[in-house]
Order: sequence, then structure tokens, then C-alpha cells
Amino acid sequence: MKKLLLASSVALLLTQSLFAKEEIQEEQTRFESLSKLTKVIGTVEKYYVDDIKLQEIVDKALKGLMQELDAHSSFLDKKSSKEMSIQTKGEFGGLGITVGMRDGALTVISPIDDTPAFKAGIKSSDIILKIDDQATLNMTLDEAVSLMRGKPKTDITLTIVRKGTNEPLKIKITRDIIKIQSVFTKKIEDENLLYLRVSSFDTKVTDGLEKAIEENPKVDGIILDLRNNPGGLLSQAIGVVDLFVDKGVIVSQKGKDEDSEEKFEATSRSTMTKKPLVVLVNGGSASASEIVSGALQDHKRAIVIGQKTFGKGSVQAVLPIDNDRTENIKLTIAKYYLPSGRTIQATGVTPDIIAAAGKVTVEENNEFKIKEADLKKHLEGELEKVDHTKNEEKEVKNESKKIISKDEILEDNQLNTSIAILKSLIIMSK
Repeated sequence: MKKLLLASSVALLLTQSLFAKEEIQEEQTRFESLSKLTKVIGTVEKYYVDDIKLQEIVDKALKGLMQELDAHSSFLDKKSSKEMSIQTKGEFGGLGITVGMRDGALTVISPIDDTPAFKAGIKSSDIILKIDDQATLNMTLDEAVSLMRGKPKTDITLTIVRKGTNEPLKIKITRDIIKIQSVFTKKIEDENLLYLRVSSFDTKVTDGLEKAIEENPKVDGIILDLRNNPGGLLSQAIGVVDLFVDKGVIVSQKGKDEDSEEKFEATSRSTMTKKPLVVLVNGGSASASEIVSGALQDHKRAIVIGQKTFGKGSVQAVLPIDNDRTENIKLTIAKYYLPSGRTIQATGVTPDIIAAAGKVTVEENNEFKIKEADLKKHLEGELEKVDHTKNEEKEVKNESKKIISKDEILEDNQLNTSIAILKSLIIMSK
């Protein structure tokens, strides 16, 4: 018995000794690595051809480090931190364009609705080669964003490569104050359908959609349009899904450690409607948009229509590196996972029904086609209305903003497809 105890004691001492040795070796390796970094910084400061201060060298080292981690991590110096603070307030001078890195190229995720970039014709998946005369090769996301921002009413020229074009395009854009309206509500002409457009996930999205659903309780179905929506706040994505789903996981995020997984679940008290639902997405739908469309797809709560989404499923946190928070790092700390366990990162969400962008192909017997009889009726009635036209023009114009006309539907094949699918869902639900 004494021999057994002695053997156990010796084994325990050997194990403790091995652990202690490993810790010492790990600490030595850590010290050697930090010494290497310090030595390189010192050598650059001493021998580099141009006069460069130590602080500038350290800043460059930090930027390089964060850039090498992934496309979304970055070092935010005082200027960048200030710009980020301005942007989060929802109003800033710029183009209204969201960009990301795809295969090392500066790529447009999406232009924001009704902004200078949107009006100039910038499209999702455009690759930006130059910002004015500066090439974007080896440029960080933050550097690109900083160059594109600027004083309102100043011009900037983007040189872009677009799929389907033989030569790069030069697009001149005039900067303006970017005010983002995140939720738009419309009805479909001659249909009892509610169209909800979400352009970005800011702090007011869930409330905006909740209000729209409350104000339209008698609609037969809902179209949720997330096309060219670059994302935003995770809390809002969760809130939006919760409006349509009453139980189950909405999204989970997993970090470096196994015990860091966090799950977000739907609650029945937040559910607003069980009406048939379709969701529109495209290559400009990213991050929070992918969480919403993917979660609704996994729960079989909605049919997702359009084109494959961008594939941005990582979580960034802004962490201060000084006491007054004037300098920060934006660091990827986790990845998002949909209810089924699949990841969004680099894969995106594949729609249930693929629908190409562009105009609807109109056949001869298409119900939307205007007939000669319609023209005659219109012309006969026009003379009777001429005296009232000026008085009613403003009212009609304002009302038309709340209605998606048949002509507009003909210009949007994806929307037209979603209407047809939604009508089928409504019939099936009855």
C-alpha cells in the first residue's frame, strides 16, 4: 500500500513538473516573440531612410497586424475612431455606400437607398479600382471609407469594374449628408399585400416594422425586401425575426472558446403576425440581413427569393486601447450561426427560389399589358377631369409613393416573382 502511495506521489510530482516546464517554455516563447517585435520596431526607428517617429511606427505596425487577421478587423487611430463615432449617429457626409473586401478586392456590398452612390448608379458587387487617383490595391477598408467620406457638395470619382462590362467605368459622385431612413412601407397595386423595405438595421427597424404591421392588420401576406441591405445591429436582426417567429433559436454566435457560445431565442410575446411571408435578398444583402433571411428560412417561416447573399457572418467588437477611448481596435470576436447550425461567413444564404434582377419578360397575354380599350377609356375620362387635375395632383403624387404600381413591378423581376409566390402561399394557407 505504501509503495502504491509512493508511486502515485512520484507520478503526481512528475506531472506537475511537466506542466511547470511547459508553462516556462510557453512564457519564454512569448517573451522571445515580444522581443522580436520590439527589436524590429527599434531597427526601423534607427535605420529607416525617412525620419519617422516611434508613435507612427507603432501605429503602422498595429494597422498591419489587424489587416493581416481578416478583412473586418482594424486599428482605429484617433481620426478613425472619431469618424466611426460620427457614422453611428446615422448622419454623415459621404456617398452612401457600404464596402467590404472580397478576395482581396475592395467590393461594393450595396449602395444605400436614395443616396448619392445609389443615384449615380453604383451597384452591388462593383469592384472599386481607384478612389479619385488612388489605387485601392493593398488599401484597408478604413482607409477606403476615410477617402470616400468628405464635405458635402464635393466631388469624387470612383473607377470600378462591373461584371458584364469590358472596360472599367468612371463614375463621378457628389458627396452629401447621408441620412438613412431604414424602413419603407408600401402596398401593391390591386393586391392586398404589404411591402416592407428595410434598407439597413439601425436602432429603429424593429419598431418601424412593428408599427407597419399594426397599421395593416387585414393584409393577406407580407413581402420583406432586404435587397442591398448591408446589415447593422444584431439586436435589430433578432427583433425582426422575433416579429414573425414565436419560438426557437434565431441565431447563435461562437467565439474562440467553446463555452463562449451565445444563443438568442424567439419569444411568443414579441410575435406580431402569422401571415404568409416572402423575403427578397441579393448579393448586397449582408450580415444582419443574412441573419434575418437565413433564420426565417431555417424556421420555414418564409420563402427566400432572389440571389445568393454576400456572406458576411462574423462579429466585430470595438475595444479601447487607451483610457479615454480615443484609439480603439475593431476585432472579430465570433461568428454567427443560423438555427440549423450552418454558418453565413463566406457562404451566404442561398434563396429557396433563384430570381434574376431586371425587367419582367412580358408575354402577349400578360395581365399587366395595357390594351387599346384601356387607352380609350382613359382618354374619354381625361376631359372630364381636367378642371380638377391641378387640385388633385399633389394628393395623387403623395399617394403614389405608398403604392407600388404595375409598371414598377414590370421593372423588377424579383419583386414580380415574390408577388406570385406569396399569392400561392396565401392560397395554400387558406
